[in-house]
Amino acid sequence: MLKRISLLAFTLPMFCSLSVLADDALSLKQTLVNIDGLKANFQQTVTDINGKTIQQGSGNFALAVPNKFYWHLTQPDESLIVADGTDVWIYNPFAEEVSVMDFNQAISASPIALLVHRDEQTWANYDVNLTGHCYQITAKEIGAGVPNVEVCFNQKQLSSMKLEDQQGNISEFSLSQQSSLDKDDTQLFQFTVPEGVDIDDQRLKAMN
Repeated sequence: MLKRISLLAFTLPMFCSLSVLADDALSLKQTLVNIDGLKANFQQTVTDINGKTIQQGSGNFALAVPNKFYWHLTQPDESLIVADGTDVWIYNPFAEEVSVMDFNQAISASPIALLVHRDEQTWANYDVNLTGHCYQITAKEIGAGVPNVEVCFNQKQLSSMKLEDQQGNISEFSLSQQSSLDKDDTQLFQFTVPEGVDIDDQRLKAMN
């Protein structure tokens, strides 16, 4: 009997923690309902594992449900990421190269995909923990490209994001001038390969 009571005392906190995590995931889902489509400017600061700033930048982004994302870094070096709902295009103007991968490949690399993905199977791959006005999103799978993401809200608006990569580098994004999408913004989620640019098609590699 004592052994049974000891086991019960040990497992109860685990079940309580799982219940809290489930509630936090539901809370995040409900919060994201209010931002099914938005655009904003961002300021980016990247620090290394020792807390040293290694890069600062700025740009603009937009997102729309389902599976559409636009990320345009304008400073210090331009780069562009466009998710059109099916594929993800990563464009480097300086190298004159664009990589393209299937959206399902891309979402496995970062919990940030939860912002535009409503699939229950995808959400099951992450733990969500609410602290104050911020949600900590952690990949359950070891080896994820971006294992940890923090998204914070001010009232119903997304105010900041923080991403930690496998090397311990942290990218922090502070958002400003946030607004809803209008009809003309749908073109943001369409990518046309510029003439003369090399294409690295990861979709073909994934199929082989």
